Parts: sequence; C-alpha cells; structure tokens
Amino acid sequence: MPDTATARWPDSVLDPMRATGDSLADGVLADLFATSEVGAVNSLMRNLIGNEFAEPDTLPPSLRDYLKQTDQLPDWADPALIAAGEQVFWRFGPKIILILTCYSLPFDYLGKKGVQVLALTTRLVSNPIRRITEVAQFMVDVLQSGGLTSGQGRGRRSIQKVRLMHAAVRRLAGMSPNWNPAWDLPINQEDLAGTLMSFAWIVIDGLEKLGVTLSNSDRAAYLHCWLVAGYLLGVRKEMLPADVDSAQALAETVARRQFGPCPEGKAMTHALVDMMANILPGDVFQHMAPLFIRFFLGTEHAEWLGVTGDAPLDLMAAPLRLLGIQAATLLENSAALTQLAEKVGHLLIESLVFVERGGNRPGFAIPTELRQQWGVNWLS
Repeated sequence: MPDTATARWPDSVLDPMRATGDSLADGVLADLFATSEVGAVNSLMRNLIGNEFAEPDTLPPSLRDYLKQTDQLPDWADPALIAAGEQVFWRFGPKIILILTCYSLPFDYLGKKGVQVLALTTRLVSNPIRRITEVAQFMVDVLQSGGLTSGQGRGRRSIQKVRLMHAAVRRLAGMSPNWNPAWDLPINQEDLAGTLMSFAWIVIDGLEKLGVTLSNSDRAAYLHCWLVAGYLLGVRKEMLPADVDSAQALAETVARRQFGPCPEGKAMTHALVDMMANILPGDVFQHMAPLFIRFFLGTEHAEWLGVTGDAPLDLMAAPLRLLGIQAATLLENSAALTQLAEKVGHLLIESLVFVERGGNRPGFAIPTELRQQWGVNWLS
C-alpha cells in the first residue's frame, strides 16, 4: 500500500512537472529576447526591486500584458482568510523569520537537483547576507497587511519581480554549458511547488516544533496566503495543495523524491551558517544556526547539509544559563526552545536591517506596525 503522501502526490503527477515551466513568464522572456528589448526588463526590475513601480508607456506590449495578468488575484482568493494569515505573521514574525532561515532555506538546499540553480548563480555563496535578506523581505512583503490585497500591495509587486526573475534564470541556466540535463528544467513546477511549501507548510511545522499551538483556522489561513502567492508566482493549479494535510503530503513527497546529499547543498548551508555567525551579536549566538538546523531537519538531513555534531551545546552552556536556559535539556524543552527562538528571531531581524542599511532605503524594510509589534522600534 502506498503511503498517504505518495497517494496524494503520485510520481505520475510530479514527473511531468519536472519538465514544465511557466508559459506566461517564459513567453514574456522569449518575446523580449526575440525583439532585443531586454533593457526594458532591466528597467522594470529596478522599479520592482524598489517596489515603486509605475507602469511606463514605453514598456513592450508583452510586459504590459504580463503585469496586468499577474496583478489579478484568483477568483478563489478569500480576503478574510488572507487577513487571518497575515495575523499569524503579525503574532509570530520573529520566530517565522528564524524558521525561514534555519528550516525553510535548508529544506530547499536539500533538493539535490533544484539547488543546482542556486549553485550556478553563486549569489548565495558570494553574498549570502544580501540573498537571505531578499528572501526575508519577500516574506515580509507578501505577509504584511494588504501585501496581497491592497491596490498597491508590495507583495504583488515582489511576486511579479520574482516570477520574471525565475523565467530569466530558467532561460539562461538552461542555455548554460554548465547545466546538466539530468537536473531537469531549471525552476520547474515541482521545484516551485516545493519552494512554496518551504514558505507555507514548513513554517507551520516549524512553529509547532517550537511549541506554538496553532488553531486549524490559523493553519488554513496561513496556507491560504501562500496558495494565493503561489498562483501569482505561476505555480500550476494542480500543484497547489487543497488543504493543510495535502500541503504536508506535498512537502513530504518532494523530500522523498528530491532530497539527498550533494556538495552544492553543503556550500549553500555553509554560507548561511557563516552569515548568521557573523551578523548575530555575541559568542553564544554564533552557534545558533547549526543548533536550529539540526533541531528542525533532524540528524540525517542536517548531516546531508554538512551540519554535524552537538559540540555547540557545550559551548553555549554558560551563556545560555544567563538567559535562564539549560543547554543540556534545550532540545527536549519546547518552552526553553521557544524562548530562545524568540530571542534569536528578534536579533536576526535587527541584524539584517542593521547590516543592510544604506542609501535611502534599508535593505530589509519592515512596516512600522510590524516593527512595533515585534519590539524593534529603535530602527528608523
């Protein structure tokens, strides 16, 4: 008998998805390359990165059509559910940012085929702070109040940018002599769906691992936000799970099909661990990434990413006692771990804003109401 996850997401459904991209965004890129108007994409990207996009009359017709089509929520989107999902982020934001860094991203790095795109672009290794800040910013843009639903929602602007970037990478990586066809289509539908689950189901699971009790309605609402985001990102309808159980099954199936040790996954994780060690203050916090990666992923998967051993617990014992936490029982005490996760999450948010400040806009921009809710008001 097949297990529940396999029954919900059989190989017969997922195998063709590894050769399937995003016809809308891919068509835009093909048109721009064919008409030599790539400069228009660069201008669009600069505007979208600043989230100050105003559609210029000079945009090619294919880009104007793309922006109109990708700015419409699906007819099944529920504004009340989206608002409820935003409240989950409002309540648990620092923990969610920590989960994103130490669970969601490592979950993605375990995909031994999908991680090859990241290795090919090299940005996560050469500038991990910038890339991780961008991922965290994307989450904040999508889940801030009105990010998906307001007239100028920053979430929708960010999604439009990321979807075009995916299409560009899909085209250019596939043309690279360093791309191995055995890795399948770059940023294919299965990989997109797996990444979407790292923002959705993996965060729900991470909160519950930390001892946070979510109601069924909280879980459904948070997932709904990311299903809407997935639709706007170009994830096909058949790859969007119907409910939380199906989302868990999809994450488990992608793990079964795609996870494995590889040098590229280890390199991405090493860059992430080093980044956290460098930006978090104090000696105790430099060991937090390995601790939480092992806790969230489990020993085997953590070791596949090169995160091994329990030495950091010994190194953290004395400093943790200053926080009222006993290192020896940390991983068996959800209350202590939740307390630690809250502290590290706050420090991570503050550090990302601090290290990326510059120009007129901080690299990691958090709406005022979220900064107040999360207790990081000192950042201007």
